[in-house]
Amino acid sequence: MQVTDLATSVWGMNPQITATIIVVVCYIILFAEKLNRAVVALLGAALMIFTGILTQETALRGIDFNTIALLVGMMIIVGIAEKSGMFQYVAVWGAKKVRANPRGLLIVLAFVTAFFSAFLDNVTTVLLIAPVTFQITRKLKINPYPYLILEIFASNIGGTATLIGDPPNILIGSALQLSFMDFVYELAPIVTITMIVLVFGFDFFWHKQLQTTEKNKQAVMSINEKETITDKKLLGKSLFVLALVIAGFISAEHIHIANGTIAIAGAAVLLLLYTFGDRHDEREHKVEEAFGLVDWTTIFFFSGLFVIVYGLEETGILRMLGQKFIELTDGSIQKSTMLIVWISAVLSSAIDNIPFVATMIPMIKSMEASMGGREAMMPVWWALSLGACFGGNGTLIGASANVIVAGMAQREGHPIHFMKFLIWSIPVMLISVLIATIYLHFQYFA
Repeated sequence: MQVTDLATSVWGMNPQITATIIVVVCYIILFAEKLNRAVVALLGAALMIFTGILTQETALRGIDFNTIALLVGMMIIVGIAEKSGMFQYVAVWGAKKVRANPRGLLIVLAFVTAFFSAFLDNVTTVLLIAPVTFQITRKLKINPYPYLILEIFASNIGGTATLIGDPPNILIGSALQLSFMDFVYELAPIVTITMIVLVFGFDFFWHKQLQTTEKNKQAVMSINEKETITDKKLLGKSLFVLALVIAGFISAEHIHIANGTIAIAGAAVLLLLYTFGDRHDEREHKVEEAFGLVDWTTIFFFSGLFVIVYGLEETGILRMLGQKFIELTDGSIQKSTMLIVWISAVLSSAIDNIPFVATMIPMIKSMEASMGGREAMMPVWWALSLGACFGGNGTLIGASANVIVAGMAQREGHPIHFMKFLIWSIPVMLISVLIATIYLHFQYFA
C-alpha cells in the first residue's frame, strides 16, 4: 500500500507503531492539560501527514465537516440568542412559579438546566444558569452548593437526550447519519427517568437544609423577570430561528438535508435578522462580534482530532482492536452493549469523553460487519452515548461544565472541592449508569 510504504520510508518504522505513538503522546498531553488542546490536536494531525500515514487529501477526508458545521452554527445561534436574556428569564420565572420555595427551586433549576442542556452545549447552559442560582440563593440566604452540583449533574444528563446536547452525541449522530428524533426516541425517556431519580434523591438528602424565611422568599418574588429580557425584538427573532432550526432537525431525515447545513443556514438567517436595517459599520461590527462567539478552540480541536483518529483508522489499528473486542465478548451484542456502557462511563469520568468517543466510533464501525450489521449494533451505539455522557458526572474534571461551575463557585466564596464532590458524583454516576444498563437490557434484550 502506498501510504504504508511512505510511512515506513520516513520513519523507518511500521506505520501502525508510528500512528499509535502519535496518538498516545497526544492523548497523554491532552489529559495532562499542559498545553492548549487545539494546539495538541493540530500538531498531532500534522504529524500524521508529515510521517506519511496520511496525505493532505486523505486527512481532509477524515474531517467530519457535518459535525464542524453543526457546532459552528449552533454556537452562533445560541450566542446571539443569549444576548436577549431569554434563558435567565426562564430561570427566574420558574423560581417564582414555585413561590421561591427552596425545595421547589431545587427541582425547577435542575429541570431547566437539563432542558437547556438538551439544546445548548453544557458549558453555555451552566454559564447562564449558575449566575441566576447565585442571585436567588443569595436573596433566600441559603447555601447554593446543592443547587450547583445538581446543575452540574443535570447539564451532563440532560445533554444526553438529543443529537445536539453533548459533543459525543454530535460525533455519533454525524458518523451514523442519525436524525435528531432518533436520539429523542431512544435517549429522552431514560434521561427523563434518570433526572427524576436524581432530583428526588437530592431532595431527600438535602430537604432539611433547604429552609428559609417568608421575608427572604418575598425578596425573590419581588424580582421582575421581565427585566432580564434586554432586547425584546432580538428575543422574537431568536425564538423564530430556534423554532425553524429545531423543526429542521426533526424533519432532516425526510428532507434529506444534513444537520450541519440546517444549523449553518439557521445561523445565517439569525445574523441577517440581527443586523437588518443597521448602518454599514454597525452591521459589520455585529457580524464580527457574532463570529467571535464561536469557540474556535473547540472547532480546531475537533478538526485535528478527526485527522488523528483517521490516521489510526487508515493503518488498521482500530479494526484490529475491534476484532479483539469481538473475541472478548464472544461476538455477543448484549455483552458488548453492557461492556461499552460501563467502560465508557468509567473512562469518561477520568478523561475527556470527546477523544474517547472519537476513537471508539471507527472501532465499533469496524465490528458491525462481523456482528450483524448497523441495525443489530444500535444497542452498542446507544450504550456508547449513555456511558460517555453520564460518565462526565464521575469527577470534577469529567466534563467542561463541571470545571466551569467549580470556578464560578470559587469566585463566589462557595468552593466545590474535588474530594467532597466525589461523595456525590461517584454515587450519581454509578446509579445513572445502572439505570442506563437496566434500560438497555429491557429495551433490547429482555
